[in-house]
Amino acid sequence: MSSHEDDVEVRAQGWRALTALHARLEDRLERALQAEFRLSVTEYTALDVLNRQHDHHLRMSSLADAVVLSQSATTRLVSRLEGQGLLSRYICATDRRGIYTEVTEAGRSLLAKARTVHDHTLAAALTEAAERPELTGLVAALRETVWAPDR
Repeated sequence: MSSHEDDVEVRAQGWRALTALHARLEDRLERALQAEFRLSVTEYTALDVLNRQHDHHLRMSSLADAVVLSQSATTRLVSRLEGQGLLSRYICATDRRGIYTEVTEAGRSLLAKARTVHDHTLAAALTEAAERPELTGLVAALRETVWAPDR
């Protein structure tokens, strides 16, 4: 194999490990959040992103970017959560084209309960993933760079 082919294979292996880790984590989180709170990972993420904002709101377009969804999928997500009383929408007072969404008190309350399950599930899933030889290095790299104690 040439050096270029070796590089391509290394990248492919890395990509497969990353997608496998992502799928493993998302599956565990999805099952836990659905079982306890009837929330999807995307719904949890939207609530979490909004809750972390000053005044607990964002423009719909910024929320779409944060949860990595199209505008139409974000609209459906917000409509679903709004129907459950977890989010609300309003038009920007200074730019009538801007629509904001904000997490409600009920949404913050549900998020606070769900966060414990989310964080515990994520930690357990990462620990299990670290035991798989093909994922050990990736989990270690994440722990060192993303979840380092000094961050």
